[in-house]
Amino acid sequence: MAKKVKVSDLVQQFQLEIVSGEDGLRRSITVDDLYRPGLEMAGYFHYFPSERVQILGKTELAFMETLSSDERTDRIERLCHDETPCFIVTRGLEVPVELVTESNKKQIPVLRSNVATTIISSRITNFLERKLAPSATIHGVLVDVYGVGMLITGGSGIGKSETALELVKRSHRLVADDAVEIRQTSDGQLHGTAPELIRHLLEIRGLGIINVMTLFGAGAVRNNKRISVVIRLENWQADKQYDRLGLDEETTRIIDTDVPIVTVPVRPGRNLAVIIEVAAMNFRLKRMGYNAALQFTNKLTETIADDTDDFD
Repeated sequence: MAKKVKVSDLVQQFQLEIVSGEDGLRRSITVDDLYRPGLEMAGYFHYFPSERVQILGKTELAFMETLSSDERTDRIERLCHDETPCFIVTRGLEVPVELVTESNKKQIPVLRSNVATTIISSRITNFLERKLAPSATIHGVLVDVYGVGMLITGGSGIGKSETALELVKRSHRLVADDAVEIRQTSDGQLHGTAPELIRHLLEIRGLGIINVMTLFGAGAVRNNKRISVVIRLENWQADKQYDRLGLDEETTRIIDTDVPIVTVPVRPGRNLAVIIEVAAMNFRLKRMGYNAALQFTNKLTETIADDTDDFD
C-alpha cells in the first residue's frame, strides 16, 4: 500500500498559515517532489505535474501580477486541479484573490509561510522523503563499526545481541537491537533505526534487558545509520564449503536495494566481534579501491605463470 501524508501534517510540522481551502486539509500527498508552476503561469500545461505540492514564490506571484484579470483567472482555474494536494505561498506574500476564491470552491488548501522559497522547499522535501520512503522492519542488530553500518542477522539465539554488546565494549555504537526499522531514500540508500519503544536497549539472554546509553554513555549509541553491509551469522556446518578467499561477493536485496552480505559461520572459539570489525575495515578498503583477495589471486596467477615458464 502506497504511503501518504496529509496536508494537515505539513501544516502542523511547519506551522503554516491556512489562508483558504481549509476543508481540504485531509487531502493526501503521495510524492515527495515539489513544483513551482512557472511555465503554467505562462499558459503551458502540457506536462503539468498536478499531483505535487505547488510552491508559489516571489517570481510566480510577480509574473501573475503582469497578467490580465481574465488570464489570471484562467491560469488559476487550471492550476487548481483535482489531484493538487495544496498550494504553499512563501515569504509571507499576499495571496491572489482569484486563488482564494478557486481554492475555496475546489477545497484545495492554500497555505502561507514567512520562510524564503528555497529554504521551505528544502525542508518540506526532506520531510516528505522521510515520510514517503519505502520501509521495512527486519529482525537483527544494527551497529556502527568504524563508521560502517553493519546489519547483523541470523537465527534466534545465534549470538547477535551478545556480539553487539562486545562491539559496544570495544567502543563501537549500537543503533538497534532485535527489530531494525529500515527506510529507503530516493537515491537507493538504506537507513536503519530502532523503534521508539526499544531504542538504546539490548536484550542479553540470562541477563535481561540493559540500557546501553545508561551503562556505556551517549557515545555508545546513535539513533540512525546507513546500512552498508549485512553480516549473516549461521551455525557452522562441517559439510558446507565456505568462501576462504573472499572473491565471491554476494548481495542480498532489502526493499529495492542490493547490499553486500558476508556469511560468518559460528562455532565455539570464534571471536565474532573481531571478525565483524575486520569485515568493516575490509569494506572501507574495498571502497577505496584496495581488494586484498583480488591482489592475492593476481599474484598467485603470476607465480604459477612464472613457474610454468621456468619448466619450459
